Amino acid sequence: MGEVVLRASGVLPPGSLSGKRGVVTGASSGIGREIARETARAGADLVIHARERSRGALENLREELTGQSGVRVEIELQDLSLEEGFPSFVERCWSRWEGIDFWVNNAGVDLLTGEGATWDYSRKLQALWEVDVRSTVLLSKLVGERMKSAGRGALLNIGWDQADRGMEGDSGELFAVAKNAIMGFSRSLAVSLAPSVRVNCIAPGWIRTAWGEKAGEVWQERVRRETPLECWGEPADIAKVARFLLSDEARYITGQVWNVNGGAIR
Repeated sequence: MGEVVLRASGVLPPGSLSGKRGVVTGASSGIGREIARETARAGADLVIHARERSRGALENLREELTGQSGVRVEIELQDLSLEEGFPSFVERCWSRWEGIDFWVNNAGVDLLTGEGATWDYSRKLQALWEVDVRSTVLLSKLVGERMKSAGRGALLNIGWDQADRGMEGDSGELFAVAKNAIMGFSRSLAVSLAPSVRVNCIAPGWIRTAWGEKAGEVWQERVRRETPLECWGEPADIAKVARFLLSDEARYITGQVWNVNGGAIR
């Protein structure tokens, strides 16, 4: 009721994205899906993205968002391991509603569940480079240049809270390579695109996505031990911070990496 009154009076509620147009990559599941839900609830029209094999999940999400939030939602399918498709992908998204106000680079390769978990070290590294790093960098450059020409915009990338302090094992090493690159790039791009475009990065901690839901008791105990709040975070916890950073409430925040990790420091 309070939000309805604020809208009727012409005053938008805190963190509102009403009237804004956004893109969320990797929106078919996990953190990306929750960011799409949260930004739609905040009033944004969206382009939601995934690969062709996730078309059904995107169609279900579009139906959910348009039904519950009353916003416009379109679907774009693109394989982000194929660099040659990036310019046309950005053009399609940009032309949906003649501009984009925010863009979330959430898409990343899944190396913990499914087929990716069986790959060798070199193949995992190559996949992380192609999907996580290269697509984030090149899409940010393409979108950022358009936003700068338009005189406004916000970019949001996804890092990892343990990337700059280290974690043992192949997965820790590999994700550190990719996510440190994204976090450092985000800081520098923010300087390049200022003052008209803001760039920030969220570094999630132990978030209960598909892998976390199936992790054994050893991992459950590790999460409790390493997190002062003694529990997993949920994708919705990341989404709420994303919504704030994309809103005008965060107008004076750029070039920052936000740890959302329950207070973990090691």
